[in-house]
Amino acid sequence: MTAAVVCQAAPVTEPLELLREAYGDLSETLHAVARGGDPWAATGCRGWAVHDLAFHLLGDARRALVALNTPVAGPVDRDAVTYWRAWEPPDRDDDEALVRTRAVAAVATAHADLVELYAETTAAVLVAAGRAPAGVPVRTQGWVMWVDDLLSTLVVEASVHHLDLVAQLDRPGPGAAPLGEVRRVLAGLAGGALPPEWDDVTAARRGTGREPLTDVDRAWLGERVSAFPLFG
Repeated sequence: MTAAVVCQAAPVTEPLELLREAYGDLSETLHAVARGGDPWAATGCRGWAVHDLAFHLLGDARRALVALNTPVAGPVDRDAVTYWRAWEPPDRDDDEALVRTRAVAAVATAHADLVELYAETTAAVLVAAGRAPAGVPVRTQGWVMWVDDLLSTLVVEASVHHLDLVAQLDRPGPGAAPLGEVRRVLAGLAGGALPPEWDDVTAARRGTGREPLTDVDRAWLGERVSAFPLFG
């Protein structure tokens, strides 16, 4: 797998454009697997195959549609960084959520149909996001956020899971700009910059606990190491 490295400052990209790129690349990869791959191949998500992960991703796209059509008066209580503080990695002995997703995904729909539904749903999300009124917060999962912050959560979700999808596949991962947004959010959660020797793929994997921190990482992070993994 190849992925662009973004360690230096990069031009700011609008959240909607980041999401358009993240969704487009991820949908293309899912379609490629549906055409000539194994939907039950393992992914970087412990206990989940490609089909299970695609089902989870469809759920997040549906979350986006609900949120973008649920404007509220406020007050805003989460942003693109603080949203993730509620999502801790599951304990390695706690497989209930993993098993539940796998069971539902297995009977929900055929893989090719699931991939098409994901593409249709994410396209609808992009349309809804483009029409969302400026200055009006929206509700998602019980929290209230500005639309741009919501879109950032969707970019991060799609990009991290894109890396999961291709962890054992010879296919490209997410693009440089969405990976840069993942790094920005992780740095916010970490309370400062991430190790400069980490490329953005490494930052995403180690920041979310998908790869273990090395002794060098721990020494560089110092007291901030206690915050890792930053979310799961």
